[in-house]
Amino acid sequence: MRAARLIRMVLLLQARPGMTAAELSRELEVSERTVTRDAQALSEAGVPVYAERGRAGGYRLVGGYRTGLTGLARDEAEALFLSGLPSALREMGLADAASAARLKVSAALTPALRDAPAGAGRRFHLDAPGWYQEPVTPELLPAVAEAVWRDRLLLARYRRAGRDSDVERELAPYGLVLKAGVWYLCARAGDEFRVYRIDRFTAVTVSRTPFVRDEGFDLPAFWEERSAAFARSLLRTEVRLRLSEAAVRRLPHTVDRAAAREALDAAGPPDGDGWITVTLAVESPDVAYGQLLGLGPELEVLEPPALRERFAAAAARLHTLYGDTP
Repeated sequence: MRAARLIRMVLLLQARPGMTAAELSRELEVSERTVTRDAQALSEAGVPVYAERGRAGGYRLVGGYRTGLTGLARDEAEALFLSGLPSALREMGLADAASAARLKVSAALTPALRDAPAGAGRRFHLDAPGWYQEPVTPELLPAVAEAVWRDRLLLARYRRAGRDSDVERELAPYGLVLKAGVWYLCARAGDEFRVYRIDRFTAVTVSRTPFVRDEGFDLPAFWEERSAAFARSLLRTEVRLRLSEAAVRRLPHTVDRAAAREALDAAGPPDGDGWITVTLAVESPDVAYGQLLGLGPELEVLEPPALRERFAAAAARLHTLYGDTP
């Protein structure tokens, strides 16, 4: 534990011109007194670290000193490619590996490039969860992530939507996907690849048995195909609509984007009022009501009759509320 901290301290000082005891204590998560003892231990071990007093003082390495301890371990190298996802790294239990990897890369850079990592961090941040929802980290995510990183079989109990009982599966976990704050596992169950929501796992055990990964498996392509198929499977019914120009612009931001684009592409020419008629695939009349109501007077529902009646009733209620307003 201490040896790893000492190495990290050397890498920090190698990557920066100098650091105060307070800065080192924050980075290393120890007291300033421990920083002083660690600096003394490094000096006694032959590492040329020294302290300068005064307002601009701090700990420094003798100019030109370079440590050879910058080789990346495998887990550090893999975590480095996720360094733009700090919250995801924390949730998977990889934050320490990513931090060590960044330090080693920074230490290997020439002095003129050492501010590049900080510059990138000031200019880019990925916030994966969507608006208006509180992200929740699945309790079993670190164990699932361990199986993914180590190519180990995963023994899992899984609760399917709408079912009261769990099912047990032996899975070959190929990859993790974070979609709008929700974690998914892409895994092979028998000869079939499937997608599982990790928050529906009720128990997991990482096996000591490794599995042979199919090197032809493309995680981004698989996810794109499955997510598109899932979105299409939800669109079980159709509605006919008249849309104003404003509704045409807003429709792709109101309903499923692919369904909106398909409906608009198949639409005929505008009528005398400049409105177009489209046939839109939707999940259900209830879902369509909630989605399309936001378009207000820029939309007219033509079919099905029951949905048109709901919109007419909503318009009547609005008229009751606002009809006498000057």
